[in-house]
Amino acid sequence: MTMYAIAVRESRAARVLSHAASVRITAAYAALLAAISVMLNALGPQAREVAVSRMSTNLHNLAHGRLSTLVGSAFVDDGGNICLWLPWLVCLLALGELIWRGKGLVVAFAVGHIGATLLVAAGLIVALKVGWLPFSVARASDVGVSYGAVCVLGALTASIPARWRHVWVGWWLGIALMAASGADFTAVGHVLALLLGIGLSYRLPSAVHWTPVRLVLLGGGAAFGYFVLSGSSEVATAGGVAGVLIALLASQVSRTRTDVSQPEFVPRPA
Repeated sequence: MTMYAIAVRESRAARVLSHAASVRITAAYAALLAAISVMLNALGPQAREVAVSRMSTNLHNLAHGRLSTLVGSAFVDDGGNICLWLPWLVCLLALGELIWRGKGLVVAFAVGHIGATLLVAAGLIVALKVGWLPFSVARASDVGVSYGAVCVLGALTASIPARWRHVWVGWWLGIALMAASGADFTAVGHVLALLLGIGLSYRLPSAVHWTPVRLVLLGGGAAFGYFVLSGSSEVATAGGVAGVLIALLASQVSRTRTDVSQPEFVPRPA
């Protein structure tokens, strides 16, 4: 092997290590999720059931002061095949970390995971007091990464090029609102997390350049967001399409009003 070939290989290795260091929060979180899932699978269904029960951010646990569930619930899944969704979650989180750095990613995820959880809990308390929901909902299982991940998805809004931003917001809000129309509290939490992320996006750094790597990560992250929000529902997808059309119409009306409000310049005679 020539010295040139060795230098090229070392350069490539250095670039790989540099990219890996740029997403170390994502890598560490993904490794923990995988390790915990494997461990619970090895211990059996009963162990997972106990973990889900103790880590759920439901009203029963929160009312008993188990605030650790606000963090612990982000590391436990409900038993689905983690291999089917973890790679796409990694795409979403890695993109956020590349744009905002590790601290920004943690803030965005925490705002969605904790903020949406507490807002949903407040809504459930009201619903129980007025009799809209049965008291069994107080012990419902509520674990997973979805609130935090959806907030990260929404927080990408300010990084989307301005000419596509209204389409981006319309698509995701349309899907989330249609999914939430079934009065499922988790779906309502997704709407809240998405709105929190959209609001937070203008407080975080935005992407200046969209490199091929970032575009690939955006595609993977968007796929994860779509399946989390819609559950592959055709009705929710139709809601997304409707949201895009409404966003396009609103954008067109806004541009028309702006053009009308600007007086036409008429040169004065000398």
